[in-house]
Amino acid sequence: MTLSIAPATPADVAAIVDLLAEIDRYYGGSAPETPDDRAALTARMLFGERPAAYVLLARDDAAVIGMAAYSYLWPAAGATHSLFLKELYVRDNHRQTGAGRALMSRLAEIADDAGCSRIEWTADHGNEPAEQFYQALGVTPDPSKPFYRVEDITARRQAWAKPS
Repeated sequence: MTLSIAPATPADVAAIVDLLAEIDRYYGGSAPETPDDRAALTARMLFGERPAAYVLLARDDAAVIGMAAYSYLWPAAGATHSLFLKELYVRDNHRQTGAGRALMSRLAEIADDAGCSRIEWTADHGNEPAEQFYQALGVTPDPSKPFYRVEDITARRQAWAKPS
């Protein structure tokens, strides 16, 4: 195996869309968009005028075998910023090959070079492979912060706009 880690480019959109579909299947979901819409959204989110995120791709020779999608958050500690890892994914047949560790190592390098005060991420409860992977990296979960999510934004926006 010849492993390399590099930032995604616009030429990688199709490979990223393929990985996103695989991630959806892994978590038991399906894409809410058509493949063409997903490709357009991916291109806009990563390479548009105001990128929402960045992606590192892991390759075995030319084949894309994994990705790390991340963005920056501010504020973190004081007025510093942090790198937030939104998605770390390695294809099933390439797990245990060092690809995940190599992606995390490159993320640490990026965060350090950017002056981030920390790297943060979440993992689903009960995702034992992820928990074991992060534990092997020497990282333990932070139990002090609950995680919240709002999916029906329009309804929530309307509810929050009403005086209490």
